[in-house]
Amino acid sequence: QKIFRPVFNATDVSGDGSEFDQLFSEGDHFQIGGLDVGVIHTPGHTPACVSYVIGDSVFVGDTLFMPDYGTARADFPGGNARTLYHSIQKLLALPDETRLFVCHDYKPEGRDEYAWETTIGEERKNKHLSGSNEDEFVAMREARDKGLAAPLLLLPSIQTNIRAGKLPPTESNGVSYIKIPVKLAS
Repeated sequence: QKIFRPVFNATDVSGDGSEFDQLFSEGDHFQIGGLDVGVIHTPGHTPACVSYVIGDSVFVGDTLFMPDYGTARADFPGGNARTLYHSIQKLLALPDETRLFVCHDYKPEGRDEYAWETTIGEERKNKHLSGSNEDEFVAMREARDKGLAAPLLLLPSIQTNIRAGKLPPTESNGVSYIKIPVKLAS
């Protein structure tokens, strides 16, 4: 919210997260039914990214993809390749047999099926991580990200995400608009 509120002149957005039912921090736990869920703060792709540990599984959002595809981009506002590297190291500290669920899959060339599950042990062989140290990872990630176009639905997604899933407020004509800034605020 703090990053994107000024970009979209979203005066209806608090900037303090109060639109959300609950905000989580590193080490927090909460319940979903009878399941205990642990929170690992995994920024880098964005500053707000978290991963959720449930039993022998971790749900990593966009931090990691399948080992044959790589890792999240880190060029979004507030994203940082070095921070992403450290977040990935936190995940790789989990036991090898931990089941890892990715948010989505890009199905790289040479693989016929989409995938959504791997393990921490397999992620150690991730094509962006295997054999690279922190500085090499950061250099690779920053170079790769420079050539990536913005995701097609990035601007609409941000505007609903900062409002906890709600559309922007209606204007005087009764219509809600998704804005496309001509110039990003500094």
